[in-house]
Amino acid sequence: MCRSIKTLRPPVMPEVTQEDIHAAALQYVRKVSGFRAPAAHNQEVFDRAVEAVAEATRELLDDLVVRGAHTG
Repeated sequence: MCRSIKTLRPPVMPEVTQEDIHAAALQYVRKVSGFRAPAAHNQEVFDRAVEAVAEATRELLDDLVVRGAHTG
C-alpha cells in the first residue's frame, strides 16, 4: 500500500506535541481511507479513527526506549 514511507520524526526528540500526534494520525487515516475529508455520513467514524490512531501513537511514544538517548 505505502511504497514510500517516510519517517515523520527523528528517533529522539525532546517533545512531541499533541498537535504533532493529531496531524500524524490524521495523515494516516486519510492515507488509509483514501479520503482527504470524509462525507458527512462518515465524519464520526473518521474522527474516531483519528483519535484511536492518536492514542496508539501517544502510547507508542510514551513507551519507546531509544538506546543511547540521554534525557534530562
